Amino acid sequence: MAAKTKTKRRTAKIVRKTGETSISLEIDLDGNGKHEVATGRVMLDHMMSQLARHAAFDLKLKASVHMDPDGHHLVEDVAIALGQAINKALGDKKGISRMASASVPLDEALATVALDISGRGYSYFEANFTVHEVGDLITDLVRHFFETLA
Repeated sequence: MAAKTKTKRRTAKIVRKTGETSISLEIDLDGNGKHEVATGRVMLDHMMSQLARHAAFDLKLKASVHMDPDGHHLVEDVAIALGQAINKALGDKKGISRMASASVPLDEALATVALDISGRGYSYFEANFTVHEVGDLITDLVRHFFETLA
């Protein structure tokens, strides 16, 4: 009878407290897209939930804001915490392909992502938003989120 090999799950927990926000974030990169997200911003919750669902990682995110009228600090700090969690969960990155890409047709857009986990962060984000806000999220903060995450 062959012995079963146990692989270590790629998980991380990040707690980030600043003068503006308090964030607790847990990620399981080997999950299946389960998510519990509560940031206080409906559209940020939706964006984070969809990111977890489509990337197939489990995410628990709780954030509170002390002073942040337009959501800038919240979006930025969530992106920082997510980036730190992903980096921590990836560990030494052994056995992981360094690069990947995907194109996904959405209702009114085509999302294309080319990803390189080399550690040299960079984001190129192209979107033509026709409105200043979607729900309770300033659209330019979506760009800022991905630039900060990178």
